Amino acid sequence: MSETQETQEKKKGSGWLSVLTDYGPLLVFLGSYRYFAPEEPEAVAELAAIIKGTVAFMVAAVIALIVSKWRLGKVSPMLWFSTALIVGFGALTIFFGDPVFVQLKPTIIYTTFGIVLLVGWKMGKALLKILLEAAFDGLSDEGWLKLSRNWGVFFLCLAALNEGLRYYLDFEGWLWAKLWVFMPLSFLFTFTQIPMLLKHGLDVGLDEEEDEEDAAN
Repeated sequence: MSETQETQEKKKGSGWLSVLTDYGPLLVFLGSYRYFAPEEPEAVAELAAIIKGTVAFMVAAVIALIVSKWRLGKVSPMLWFSTALIVGFGALTIFFGDPVFVQLKPTIIYTTFGIVLLVGWKMGKALLKILLEAAFDGLSDEGWLKLSRNWGVFFLCLAALNEGLRYYLDFEGWLWAKLWVFMPLSFLFTFTQIPMLLKHGLDVGLDEEEDEEDAAN
């Protein structure tokens, strides 16, 4: 296997690991909550299920952070921030017995990153490049700036959406929305950025593959 192919394989592996560390704790939260949730509506049992799910969420988030450090050799700033909020707001949820703290966590994350990215964009700094590092080889500075701007706006939209769903849905409905609304929206938005990324120099490895084929022939 060539060095280029090895690099591409490592990127694929790290990509799947990043998805797992991002969404794994949420799946643990949802699974734990569903396991302990009462069959019939009952306020005390419902709150107990939320608290038990929150504890599992906190433990899974810390494990995800450790796995990221172990497998990737580093922890992204976003994962550090997210884990800190999960543990902090999870502790508040347990202490006060109020799930609103856990539900506010995504709003704070999305709003913070949205504002930071847009402020950086206004100042001519592509802060998303720091978060994603070398995720998009060959992307020009202009491309990074546009990507930072687009993700900044998208994060603010997700923050508003989270508040809307938190207001209109019950806790379980909100949890399912995190899985079936936010995750697909994030992937869909990522795909919509591909044409812009390609226009601004994104290297998808086609040139290296063509060179290897030519050399083989």
